[in-house]
Amino acid sequence: MAQTATPSGAHQTPRRKGHGGTTWATGGAMFAGVLLFVDGVLGVLNGVVALARDNVFTLNGSYTYQFTLTSWGWIHLVVGAVLVLTGLGIISGAPWARVLGVGVAAISVVANFMWLPYQPVWAVITIAIGVFVIWSLLTDRTRPTR
Repeated sequence: MAQTATPSGAHQTPRRKGHGGTTWATGGAMFAGVLLFVDGVLGVLNGVVALARDNVFTLNGSYTYQFTLTSWGWIHLVVGAVLVLTGLGIISGAPWARVLGVGVAAISVVANFMWLPYQPVWAVITIAIGVFVIWSLLTDRTRPTR
């Protein structure tokens, strides 16, 4: 039988023993970090706009979860800043960032559900991003098992 040798310059992707991780799952977790970062930047921008100008966002109808626009500005600013830091932590591979990422993405989903009357389309997009981030971080198998 002929044996094929790998050329010395060829790149092989090693599989980690006992983790069952795939390149796709690792890429999904990295993509989740980038999404958290971008979502956080956009949340900070939303917060700044809500704080700076009262006439940019308007409430469509009545809604149970009504806050002042200033309150929404601070909520988006703080949650956005935490999303940015968490996204950077996931991108850099910090172990604490995955757990925090799931929690902060869940908070972002709830906050954007409550933000629906102000920006319905953007809130739904952000909720979908948050759900994908949670799924991706929880199903990534490159983490060590205990």
